[in-house]
Amino acid sequence: MDLHWRWDFAWQILPRLIEATLYTLAAAGIGYAIALVLGLVLALLQRTGFRPLTVATREFIEFIRSTPLLVQIFFVFFVAPQIGLQFSPWVSGMFALGLYYSAYLSEVYRGGLEAVPPGQWEACTALGLSRRDTYIRIIIPQALPPALAGMGNLLVAIFKDTPMLAVIGIPELMHTANAIGAEDYRFLEPYTIVGVLFLIISLPAAGLLRLFEGWVRYKLGIR
Repeated sequence: MDLHWRWDFAWQILPRLIEATLYTLAAAGIGYAIALVLGLVLALLQRTGFRPLTVATREFIEFIRSTPLLVQIFFVFFVAPQIGLQFSPWVSGMFALGLYYSAYLSEVYRGGLEAVPPGQWEACTALGLSRRDTYIRIIIPQALPPALAGMGNLLVAIFKDTPMLAVIGIPELMHTANAIGAEDYRFLEPYTIVGVLFLIISLPAAGLLRLFEGWVRYKLGIR
């Protein structure tokens, strides 16, 4: 196997890898959107005051966090059909990513909710606000700024975990690089380009997220 870098081959495969990058970004974005919603639901379920539900939610979160993402992807795609839940590779991958990261985001949300001063809750009770209005209008807007850093970190993390979707045939970056290597028996160029593309996207994204967090904190007067 030739281990010398070939620029002609690298330029030849670059369009395929850029196209695969779009699938990778879509997978990360959809999975993260699912995690954002489901994570908030899990965080709120832990605060219902109904102990059996709280304990069950807590154990579910710990179970998801304590098992590898790869195992969960395999379970959703290969095991779920045996109990009548048949999903396409895309649906399976997005659901597995969303479920896995929702457990982590629920902890981020929980930290943000607990950072809200107790006086805010007491004021809502004194004003006779419903539980729904209390969360939507008062508590959640105050809980999000402290949670932004953790939410941004998990967005970058979910992007870097998308290569695991290659195991079920989703044509993201790693899957495409493996296919190119199998076709041409050259892995140096595709794998190197994949690493560079992840770096090109991850570093600016992390910087922009930090800037956004700083802007939000500045607008809200938080130091």
